[in-house]
Amino acid sequence: MAASNLIDNIVSPTKHDIDLARISAPVLSQILGRHRDESAFDETVAFLNENGERVVLPASALELLKNILVQMAQGNAVTLVPVHAELTTQQAAEMLNVSRPFFVKLLEERQIPFSRKGTHRRVLFSDVQAYKAKIDEERMKVLDELSEQAQELGMGY
Repeated sequence: MAASNLIDNIVSPTKHDIDLARISAPVLSQILGRHRDESAFDETVAFLNENGERVVLPASALELLKNILVQMAQGNAVTLVPVHAELTTQQAAEMLNVSRPFFVKLLEERQIPFSRKGTHRRVLFSDVQAYKAKIDEERMKVLDELSEQAQELGMGY
């Protein structure tokens, strides 16, 4: 599946979807909470067809579904992207909320690995996520240092 299909397949919840998600997310969360410590936990979800067939989902899929429902309950649009997906520079820049030229500069500085498909650069979703986690951690360290300095200087923070 092409990366553009992965990223562009965003689901924006309707009012009805939001209402249903607000009801179902807590119920699913309770189910998962009761069984969180069971290593081989599989929950049965009754998706029934005309023959009465059911689908059994692993707990990891239910956890993901719960997270999707929580986001939908808040009215947020959601999409699902496999970690091995290749992104365009525009898609990756949007994930980081930076301009495409700035993102390309990060690639050229070798801060994020990339490959080339002809003349186009491609970046793995997992590499963009790893970079985001790294800069978020660095930001938190700097904020902690600033808070400590403000406390030491009695600035009231």
